[in-house]
Amino acid sequence: MSFDKNEQTIGSGGIIALTLLRILIGWHFLYEGFYKLAQESWTAKPVLNGSKWIMNGVYSWIADSPSMLSFVDSLNMYGMVILGFGLILGLFTRWLALGGAVLLLLFSLINPPLPGLYYTTPTEGHYLIVNKNLIEMMALVALVFIPTGKFFGLDRFLYAFLKKS
Repeated sequence: MSFDKNEQTIGSGGIIALTLLRILIGWHFLYEGFYKLAQESWTAKPVLNGSKWIMNGVYSWIADSPSMLSFVDSLNMYGMVILGFGLILGLFTRWLALGGAVLLLLFSLINPPLPGLYYTTPTEGHYLIVNKNLIEMMALVALVFIPTGKFFGLDRFLYAFLKKS
């Protein structure tokens, strides 16, 4: 497959749109992380125990192991805050976009919108195969390949520093 020069160029409007997408996803992660941190009793245990698909054995094991659950809870809360700040600031953008995509994949494996799987956890909509986690995950995968932090973000300074070294 080959692309002509126009197909290879995103353009300034595309870079701005993708930068805004990165910042909005960053805000979503940051807010979710801070929200979980603010809830003293927040834990992933009910969600992990509600898993019904291919990873349910692993998720149930995590939920039933106090030390693993504590680790996963902390990783979830602080990880989301770090992902959010980094994406908003455009720092380590590609790595954080990849990390966010993996996190959303793990979330999707807990509660996939597949026919025949019904959950007691309330959702805000009705989905079939594609849900907001999958869409946000694919947006982050796109951001792995498009260095928006290099154009609008702290990665710009990081790349300049590393070029001089």
